[in-house]
Parts: sequence; C-alpha cells; structure tokens
Amino acid sequence: MNDFDLSASSVSRVEVDEEPPDRRSQSSTCHKSPPNQQRLWPLALPESVARSTTAVQEIALPAVIARVSRGSARTKAFRRAFYRDITDKQWNDWRWHARTRIRTREQIEKMLVLSDDEKEGLDRAGEILPVATTPYYMSLISREDANQPLRRTIIPTASEFTQTRGESADPLGEDHDSATPGMVHRYPDRVLLLALDFCSSYCRYCTRSRVVGQGDIVPNEARLKLAFEYLRNHTEVRDVLISGGDPLFMSDDKLDWILTNLRAIPHIEFVRIGTKMPAVMPQRITRDLCKMLRKHHPLWMSVHYAHPDECTPESYQACARLADAGIPLGSQTVLLKGINDNLETIKTLMHKLLTMRVRPYYLYQCDPITGSSHFRTPVSTGLKILEGLRGHTTGYAVPTFVIDAPGGGGKIPLLPNYVVGRDGEDLMLRNFEGGTYRYPDPAGSLP
Repeated sequence: MNDFDLSASSVSRVEVDEEPPDRRSQSSTCHKSPPNQQRLWPLALPESVARSTTAVQEIALPAVIARVSRGSARTKAFRRAFYRDITDKQWNDWRWHARTRIRTREQIEKMLVLSDDEKEGLDRAGEILPVATTPYYMSLISREDANQPLRRTIIPTASEFTQTRGESADPLGEDHDSATPGMVHRYPDRVLLLALDFCSSYCRYCTRSRVVGQGDIVPNEARLKLAFEYLRNHTEVRDVLISGGDPLFMSDDKLDWILTNLRAIPHIEFVRIGTKMPAVMPQRITRDLCKMLRKHHPLWMSVHYAHPDECTPESYQACARLADAGIPLGSQTVLLKGINDNLETIKTLMHKLLTMRVRPYYLYQCDPITGSSHFRTPVSTGLKILEGLRGHTTGYAVPTFVIDAPGGGGKIPLLPNYVVGRDGEDLMLRNFEGGTYRYPDPAGSLP
C-alpha cells in the first residue's frame, strides 16, 4: 500500500503517527481511580501539590507566565487522579495523547461531574460533531464547574442541537468554492488546503463541524496530487494555508511530503499552517517536528487560542520551539459568549500570547454554524472589546476583528467608528479617550 493511500479500511490498522485513529474505535486507556484520588483534582490545589509540580525543563519561563499560569499544578493533580501509572515519557509523547483521547460519555463521567445539559449533549454527540479531547487538555478542565470556559468549548450540551435563523452546516460556502476535493480557492492569490479532517480535540463551535472527524478527508496521495496539479496550473496562487482538521495530527513524514510538494511549485511564495496543537496537545511540538519545518521556510503558523487558561508553561514551551525555529506565529481567537466575550479576558489572553511570542492576528465573530446560537455574541460586543484595547494597550496586542461573511464573502474587518464628521476642510476624529481632533483633509471624501 502506498504510504499516503489511507483508505477507510486501512485507517484502523495504521499506527497513530501514520494516521489519526478511526472515530469508530472508542478504546481508551483511561484509568479509573479510587474516590479519594479523584479529590486531588480541585480548582484550588494544595500548596504541596503545587510545589511538587514538574517544571518545564527546556526553557526558563518569563516571570509573568510562571506567576499567572496554574496549568502545571492542575495537570500534576489530574495525572495523579486518573493516570497514576503513566510515566513522564508517556505523558510527554504526543502519540500517547493521540491514542488515549477521551471520546465517550463513560470516560468523561469518570473525570467530570456532568450537568444534565451535558449528559444530553454527550448522549447525542456525533450527530453533528464527534467528541474528543486529549488527556493533557482535559487536565485543564474544571471537574465540577460546567460553566468553566475551557469546559464549555469541548463538552457538548443540548444547545448545539437547536438550529436558529441564519445558521447552516457550511455558512462560509467552502463546498461551493472547492477547486479540488479538500481544497478551497476563494481569494485570488491564495487557497485553503484541507489536509485531513481529524483533530486531537474537537471545539464545539468549529466552523467545519460538518466534515471534521468523519474520516472522509484523509491525506492520501491521489487526492493531494490533484490539489498539487491544480496549483501548478494556477500561477496566480502564491499562498497556501494548510488546515483541516489539524495538520499537525499527521506524522512528520507525511507533513514533510506535503510541504515538499508545495515548495516544488515555483510560484508558491509561502505556506501557512493552521493548528490548535500548542494549546490542546503541546507535546506534539517536538524538536524533530521543528527541525523538519525549518526546511520549508518561509513558513508561517496560525495558532488557535480561545482563553488565557490555555496559556500554560507547556503551551509556552511549544510556542517557543516554533518561534526558535524561525516560524512567525499569529493567533486566531473566536469570540464566544460566556467564554471570552469581555475586555478583561481578551486583553489578558492577548498579553499572554505576546509573552509567548505569538502576535494577535484575528478576533473572529463566531460563524453561524448549525447549533451555535449559544456561542454567538452581538457584533457590538467585539467592537466594544476592540475599542477597549486600542490605545489602552500596545498595538501589537490588538487583533483585527473580522466577520467571515456567510455565503463565501470572505473576511470583512470591522472597526469602531472613530470618524466624527467633517468641519469644512478638516476631518474630525475621536481618539481612544473620547477627545475630538482635527486633521486637515481638503480633498477628502469621508463625510
């Protein structure tokens, strides 16, 4: 069998570093712990547990990261409660996390005190979007608080099965703009290449919930060769974004093969990779991966962060490795009701990302996918947050707020209205403090 020819029948017998596990296989090595052990995973951890937390050894964390992040302490307590027999070598192996993803209600109930809303959501999970997350990411989740932001992003509720006006399975019209299977050509000079449809963790607000986790888009050679041939024939394309699913769920060799073929096309100037791995499975960012990625510069990476609680020492180390490999990192954050829809949370997240050498890039209005009404905020919420950032913190911490227009209209940036009006030949402008200022603009056409 060709290394890249992964048919549905072959997926289940390929090792995880060659292909993500079949979603029909629900096996897990989740270890059941006695009740007294499970109590070792509270929100406020005992000082003794915090002192015993294994520190990140490779790099020295900035004081701001070490001070504000409790990720390692929570993770240590979680491991003691549910994975006591797992060695550090296993825990730090991304393949182990991929094989041991938590995917069923039975597994989740051992780790979380579920609400009735969550129980209903888990019983119906898979109707729209599968359920899965890594042991590492589960270690960041509150055991008892169903409203904890990270918990809401990965544990389904009954709300996602309610469709409201304007929602659809493919709100961005990606299927309509597909040039070849799994490749979208919407903008004149760039394309979106879906390498596969698997993720290590499935975000409940995913804009591609109609396809991810289904096993229909796999990185087989025949499909990808069609995409490469299309790109060779379309010389206007200079930029390729590899997404999915999560491209870093593939093995190094498979991703290297894709990047090598793209780099062989003369008019492809640079390549981007979209991933959430540094947040949900930072163990994936290995030295070997970074060494391979360095061969394919100029290479950029968009990393997905939703909340400051994802900015752990482990995540910091993952981003540091990527940045040290010369890969510019930009964050993409979806604005989500009850999760990050306030100025304090977004500002904290943007500040943490900057200390991790990640440049805030996009703040997305949540796409109107089917069953997303409980996640979507009014557009005015995003504008107020943006106004609270501009001028009140460094410009590097201010992302671009965009709506990805339904129906395939592309990203439309939105800004608060800083133009007050005109006074003769002067344009009247409002600054971040609310003061009004004149700018000479005799030939201007703004009102």
